[in-house]
Amino acid sequence: MNKLEIYCVTNKKLLFLENTFLKLVAVGTDEFSEKYLRCDYGNNIYAKEKYYSELTFHYWYWKNALSNTKQDWIGFCQKRRFWINSNMDKNEINIDNLNNYLLQKLDFKKDNYDAIICEPINISGAKKIKMIKRGWKNLIKDPSIIFQKNKETISFHFDMHHGYKNLERAIKLLNNKDKKDFELYVNKHTFFNPHIMCIARPEILDKWFPSLFDWLERCENEFGFKNLNGYETTRLYAYLAERYMSFWFKKYTKFRENPWVSLNL
Repeated sequence: MNKLEIYCVTNKKLLFLENTFLKLVAVGTDEFSEKYLRCDYGNNIYAKEKYYSELTFHYWYWKNALSNTKQDWIGFCQKRRFWINSNMDKNEINIDNLNNYLLQKLDFKKDNYDAIICEPINISGAKKIKMIKRGWKNLIKDPSIIFQKNKETISFHFDMHHGYKNLERAIKLLNNKDKKDFELYVNKHTFFNPHIMCIARPEILDKWFPSLFDWLERCENEFGFKNLNGYETTRLYAYLAERYMSFWFKKYTKFRENPWVSLNL
């Protein structure tokens, strides 16, 4: 077995998780007990938590803890969404029995995988009225999108939900090594691996975090914070990271996709 540590980032107290093996991390403005780790000290971006969500802790971990870890694997999940063991019936899982289903051990050999990402979600098949209401700018350019599911790509989905052409603008700021590949990825695929959740070897995270946060810093210069309003655009940087993670881990790691569950709290 390999030593595994998984951090669960939350902006609300999760009493049902306080006695599990998960390392709970507090963000946001609520008061938390000493059972929750904090990420508002040391080298941190806590002041940007409103816009970065759980990435606030990811940044902190990179800057303050990663180089000192003794773990073979480091994982991240979030309030409501958790890693679970394979071959489980998600419909049976609730907050009362979640601990029985949580992924707690990794027993595959080191050479087989060096990263784990969420099983993908399919984003095609949106209702036509929703596509017309939220994606009309794209439809003016290419009306066939509404009839062809294979054109409901990551890029189209992002335009509908997180600001028209915001993803395209952000990709232009990406490093040259990934720019063309990522652009192709978001304009080709109708699915991606969601939730900024991963489990990886420390050496993988030591490559992932600089690539991600260097890009997001450049994006800040493009988008700022003042005009990021509403649920679907306030956390623009987190949504950008979510799509980039799906691409980056597939390009640079020997990855495995693992089941996850989303619970109503």
